[in-house]
Amino acid sequence: MTETKSTLPIVYSREVADAKAGGLPLVALESTIITHGMPYPGNIDMARSVEAIIRAEGAVPATIAVLNGVLHIGLEEPQLEALAQTRDAMKVSRADLPFSIAEGRTGATTVAATMIAAALGGVRVFATGGIGGVHRGAEESFDISADLEELARTAVIVVCAGAKAILDIPKTLEVLETRGVPVVTFGSRDFPAFWSRVSGFASPLTLNSAEGIARFQSVREQMSIDGGMLIANPVPEQDEIGRDEMEGFISQAIDAAEEDGISGKAVTPYLLSKIFDLTNGRSLKTNIALVENNARLAARIAVALK
Repeated sequence: MTETKSTLPIVYSREVADAKAGGLPLVALESTIITHGMPYPGNIDMARSVEAIIRAEGAVPATIAVLNGVLHIGLEEPQLEALAQTRDAMKVSRADLPFSIAEGRTGATTVAATMIAAALGGVRVFATGGIGGVHRGAEESFDISADLEELARTAVIVVCAGAKAILDIPKTLEVLETRGVPVVTFGSRDFPAFWSRVSGFASPLTLNSAEGIARFQSVREQMSIDGGMLIANPVPEQDEIGRDEMEGFISQAIDAAEEDGISGKAVTPYLLSKIFDLTNGRSLKTNIALVENNARLAARIAVALK
């Protein structure tokens, strides 16, 4: 493995270091989906599948995590396997990413933390499942994900399947507009809702090719416009759970969370777990399908940027 010249304890995997030296396209991947998204061994199978898809499209995967206080951009196979079996990894965002490094902890990166690490490592494209956003009832709880602020300040293209459907999607879109974040839906005028191809809300922008997305980003850079870009990539039709059906499951999960007094960072994993139970596992299958779909598009964008 090769260390960077940064004073931070950052390590590149051999594959990522070689890609950087050779000018090959890179795609960042988060690690909370591994540690907090699904149980072992399904999580390691998913992680390997996503990395393989990116390689097949001509790019190099860079899974990001903090291991014992060291920020890793790209994981070796034994590290990926060990992370998949870790039960006490921190879930780190912008606020606690430096803490996990300073205290020698192991931490899995959220969207915001992965964007920060990707930018530090010169990785311009990042594939994830869905972004965080404005939670339902945020007018009382003030629960708004740090992902939105990160998109406004960090120059990384984030490919997702839209905002997680458990969120308040119109308020999430409004915050992104206010912060000047371009929101582009790939191949559709309808903004997707994670498990569902449509949310019921129009997409601010639409592009139909990876090359078009790369051109858009190139113009933004030429104009010195800061911040990231959000690419919403609808889940494949054969894998989706329809919006109306999904909304019923979400409402039941939210009611259960309120009854159990769930709040803060615990809300999202609680709701996802509850929805998994309510859908008899269908939500997880759709989740895996959309992550793989996003990885494929992110790799094509990374190749087009080169």
